Amino acid sequence: MSTDYQPIIKIIEEDYEIPQLKRRRRIAALLPYNYEETARKYPVLYLHDGQNLFDESSPYGNWAIDRSLGELARQGMSDIVVISVDHGGEDRINEYMPFNTKYGKGQGKQYIEFLMETLKPYVDKNYRVQTDAENTGIGGSSMGGLISLYAGLTYPQTFRKMMVFSPSLWLSRKINQLAKNFNPVDEAGDRNTSHLYLYAGGKESLAHLPNVMRFSADLLSNKDNGLRFKFSHNPDGVHHESNWREEFPIALKWLYFEQ
Repeated sequence: MSTDYQPIIKIIEEDYEIPQLKRRRRIAALLPYNYEETARKYPVLYLHDGQNLFDESSPYGNWAIDRSLGELARQGMSDIVVISVDHGGEDRINEYMPFNTKYGKGQGKQYIEFLMETLKPYVDKNYRVQTDAENTGIGGSSMGGLISLYAGLTYPQTFRKMMVFSPSLWLSRKINQLAKNFNPVDEAGDRNTSHLYLYAGGKESLAHLPNVMRFSADLLSNKDNGLRFKFSHNPDGVHHESNWREEFPIALKWLYFEQ
C-alpha cells in the first residue's frame, strides 16, 4: 500500500461545460492517497474558487488543501473526496451571488443547479463517492462562502454539510431570511441534520463580524431546524487565503470526522 499520504489530484477537465451558464471551467478531483487500492465509497466536498485551493501560482495565495489532506491522511483521516471548481474570473461575483442586488444580477441559482444537475451526477457516476446528502458537502470563502450558505440552506436534500469561511453577507439580507426559515425536512416529512462550520475573522472589515453574528442569531433563532452548528472566530483574522488555509483542516475534521 502506498505510504505517500498526499492526495491524488486528477483534472477532470480543463474546460468542463456549464450549460446552465453557457461557460466552461476547470474541474479537479482530489482523491485519497490510497483511492486506487480500495473499493470503498467516500464522502465528498465541493469547493469553489478552485484556483485558490492548491495552485502554488495563485496570485493571492492558496489554501494548500493538498497539504492539509495529506497531513490529515497521515493521522488516519483520509476518507474524503474533494471536488474543486474554478471560479469564472470576471463572472465570479455574479456566479456566486444568489440574489439580484444593486451590484448585479445574481446567477448563483444557475451555478448551484450546475453543481446539482450536471457536475454531481458526473462525479457520482465516475468516482466512488457516497451520493446521499448526509455525505455531500459544499464550501468556500467570501463570495464562495455566501453561495455555499445559499446552497446548503436552500437544497439540504443535496448538501447537508456546509464549510463557510468569511461569507460576504453584506451583499444581501435575503440570506438571513433563509436562515430564519431553514427547515431541512425531506419528502417523507422526516427532519434531517445539517452541519454548518462557520468562520469569521475579527479584522476583516468593520461590518463583517457583526454581519456574521447577526446571521448566526437568525439561524439559531429557529430551535427546531436540527442544525449542528460550529462557529469559529480568529480575533486577528483578515480576509485572506492564509487564514482560510489554517481553518480548512479544522473545519474538515469537524464536518466529516468528529460526528
